[in-house]
Amino acid sequence: MLGGIFHLVRGVHVGFVLAREGGLALIDPVELPPHLRLALKVGRSLEKRGVARDAGASPLERAMTRLGPSYVKFGQFLATRPDIVGMAAARDLERLQDRVPPFAQGVAIRCVEQELGKPISALFVSFSEPVAAASIAQVHKAQVLDKDGTLRDLAVKVMRPGVRAQFARELQAMRFMARIVHAMLPDAERLRPREVVETLARSVMMEMDLRLEAAAMSELAENTKGDDDFRVPRPEWEMTSRNVLSSEWIDGIRLSDRARIVADGHDIKALGRSVIQSFLRQAIRDGFFHADMHPGNLFVDRNGCLTAVDFGIMGRLGMAERRFLAEILLGFIMRDYRRVAQVHFEAGYVPRHHSVDDFAQAIRAIGEPIHQRPADEISMAKVLTLLFDVTALFDMSTRTELVMLQKTMVVVEGVARSLDPQLDMWTGAEPVVKSWIARNLGPIGRIEGAGRAALALSDVIADIPDIAQRIRRIMVRLDEESSEEAQHLGTLVKAEKQRAIWSTLAFWVIAIGVLILALK
Repeated sequence: MLGGIFHLVRGVHVGFVLAREGGLALIDPVELPPHLRLALKVGRSLEKRGVARDAGASPLERAMTRLGPSYVKFGQFLATRPDIVGMAAARDLERLQDRVPPFAQGVAIRCVEQELGKPISALFVSFSEPVAAASIAQVHKAQVLDKDGTLRDLAVKVMRPGVRAQFARELQAMRFMARIVHAMLPDAERLRPREVVETLARSVMMEMDLRLEAAAMSELAENTKGDDDFRVPRPEWEMTSRNVLSSEWIDGIRLSDRARIVADGHDIKALGRSVIQSFLRQAIRDGFFHADMHPGNLFVDRNGCLTAVDFGIMGRLGMAERRFLAEILLGFIMRDYRRVAQVHFEAGYVPRHHSVDDFAQAIRAIGEPIHQRPADEISMAKVLTLLFDVTALFDMSTRTELVMLQKTMVVVEGVARSLDPQLDMWTGAEPVVKSWIARNLGPIGRIEGAGRAALALSDVIADIPDIAQRIRRIMVRLDEESSEEAQHLGTLVKAEKQRAIWSTLAFWVIAIGVLILALK
């Protein structure tokens, strides 16, 4: 009871902050029932008017920042789901900055010592004050002495104390509010408010285990070890735990500092091309990509190599999704719109009752205008956004992994164009896409696919005796259960029959008794 009251109070506070900062302006009243339209009107009347606001800050950005770190993280998560909140709200939320004051140095040192089981002086030669802080963790620069006597720099990420309990409380309040939304507005279930909160909960819980981030770093490093223009820092597993992540320190310039990059003599055009190509290699070639490639998470080192940090948010694509993405991009490059349409149908994304030709016509309406414009004005991310808008008209269900891919591509394209405004995205993408298609859908890929199919078939054939035994055991069990059920049913019928007989006899006894009493 008290928990419900607390969540209700918290929900009212969230609604008040959203109203005051103008966040309710993004809600379309047309689709609301009368009682909620009235509530929205009342909420809009609470908006601040004539008050100085943060320069350039959007209403949702202001509201989430004011509500605290948990809601900043929630807003950043919703920015990757325009299918739920709409493109306007997603654009507002993209600008949220996860920056909070650092916690005390002594607290960080105690956490590291407790997690790694040694005094800080036995672990590191030096351990700096925090160099960056966010809602979940903060980063320190440390030095270790290798066995050969060489000093080496490390980045040590330390979990913020009490952050799990804080997020757990906020998530409980969000779950409560999602249930309220569902109860008051059943039509909102198409937005899946409860599912959204649970997805956020899983995402945050994974992000709060730094061992999983180290594993993502290690996997991406292994996938990209042959790439000359992109690298990933190595995790230090012996100095990593649930609450502490140690990894190679990156000396470089953030991609947000374009002036310094130019001043240091780096090839700005090659770097912009590396941004888009490295992302496409991760997504199409490897099926595992960095899903938070904003300028603050990307550096250029002294050799001009692109380096990524912060692997808390990653995306995965299966082989079917990778083929889907590669063939769509190549179809737009080659202006083969029917092939783009067929890929949607082959992947099962568009129901078969629709016409391939009609769908190809709709895709042509997206593709043809881009070929009438200069290459540096064509947005690959915008093409994918328009494509997903069109597919909604043909009953294509929302694919979470594709939405995350599209949102990441928006960020990646923005970073690449901030470095080289004249960057031709399609020319940059073409080598990666063609190489993957030639490798996986060409003769070599078909031979390898046939080999994998033959291996899978041989595994099935080898398992046939075991499968037959399992089927036999299942059939025997079903037969036994059927016999037992039949016996049980027979017993129930017999009992019901006896009960009916005795009930009838009792009825006649009572009736005769009443008749005798009446005659007296």
